Amino acid sequence: MSATEEAASRLRALPQLDALLRGEAAEAMRRGRAAARVTAALRWAVAEERRRLLGGGAEGAAGGIEAAALARLQAEEAPGLRAVINGTGIVLHTNLGRAPLAELAVEAVAAVAGGYCDLEFDLETGARGRRGGAVETALCRLTGAEAALVVNNGAAAILLALAGLAASGEVIVSRGELVEIGGGFRIPEVIEQGGARLVEVGTTNRTRLADYARAVTPASRVLLSVHQSNYRIIGFTEATPLAALAGLARERGLMLVEDLGSGSLVRLAGATGSPEPTVQEAVAADADVVTFSGDKLLGGPQAGMLVGRAEAIDRLRRHPLMRALRADKLCLAALDATLRLYAEGQSEAVPVLRMLGQPVEVLRSRAERVAARLPAAMLYRIEPSTARAGGGALPEAAIPSVAVSLAVEGVGAEALAAALRAGSPAVVGRIADGLVLLDMIAIADDELPPLGEAIEAACRGV
Repeated sequence: MSATEEAASRLRALPQLDALLRGEAAEAMRRGRAAARVTAALRWAVAEERRRLLGGGAEGAAGGIEAAALARLQAEEAPGLRAVINGTGIVLHTNLGRAPLAELAVEAVAAVAGGYCDLEFDLETGARGRRGGAVETALCRLTGAEAALVVNNGAAAILLALAGLAASGEVIVSRGELVEIGGGFRIPEVIEQGGARLVEVGTTNRTRLADYARAVTPASRVLLSVHQSNYRIIGFTEATPLAALAGLARERGLMLVEDLGSGSLVRLAGATGSPEPTVQEAVAADADVVTFSGDKLLGGPQAGMLVGRAEAIDRLRRHPLMRALRADKLCLAALDATLRLYAEGQSEAVPVLRMLGQPVEVLRSRAERVAARLPAAMLYRIEPSTARAGGGALPEAAIPSVAVSLAVEGVGAEALAAALRAGSPAVVGRIADGLVLLDMIAIADDELPPLGEAIEAACRGV
């Protein structure tokens, strides 16, 4: 029999869709599912089997089409977002959702998620209230700012600041601060989208106050200072202090905007050796507007904060973009609860801060508990590791940590890592020297039991 005749014979052996729909497997698939979905899945599975056979593949096992259809249905029904145990050693992992919320913040979200709340309603007067008013008040108390505003993320905060204060004018910024923020979004593009013109001053490594002063023209509107959140220029460098820029802005009638990026509310101690400026320091330096994120070093939900002088913040509050960028009730609930922890001196309850401040001894103990739960077929060792803050924060901080490296004899690291990601919960680590490393810095103690089960399941799977 020729290859063409053999392929035709295999195709003739494919079951008809009508016959599949009358079978017991299809009947079982229809329980709790719309019949149209089951039909579509079986039709897809038949088409995939036909394509495979035409490509020279061997004839599949009996029941393979029904199994493929069921797998497709189950994949469609799986949650769009799955829980992940973060063993990467990156605390603020952007792809894994950045900062996990404090327990109080989770409770606050749950309290308003399933019903109504006073989002824009004054319960005392019965009149319309201001969205985010409580959060803005808390931000002012914590930072010393005159006024505050909350939008849906950090990029939105800087975009609103420039659109509201510099549209049709010039924004003066140091060449060394023309950074790229998340997702390939660059400061020059943010300035352009804000309707302003970029004026670069100084050089990549040195920008003096005189450089800014010489660039001021009647069209100038904003002096922009951008904190180098995710990189550092070292060596022969010079930067203009924020307070000096504030003095120049006052003298020339300009606005000073400081984009802090991560925006910490506390001076981080311990292993990070943090040079990260705080929001309070930027406000005290007399910036008109300070922008920062909520889901980085602050440890709250995705949000963008703007704090500073009342005149500048009020202008931004009235800008047409504000409605498009405003935060929703879930974000505001989580942010309010997170800020309450800071106000009450309980910042250690913010998971990100707790993770970054963990002693190596604690991490080693956690690694030993993970190792004690490993299946017999799993090869492992406990070893020193270097963790990172991530999220564009503390780029110079190499944080001492501890990892458990895993291997299964005869199985490649990529296959083992894939099996861990496929579990429930998914476990994401990193591969180094042919081993899968699970760093302990971002793994919570209450995740150890499900982590052990996930590792055991992955070991069986490979």
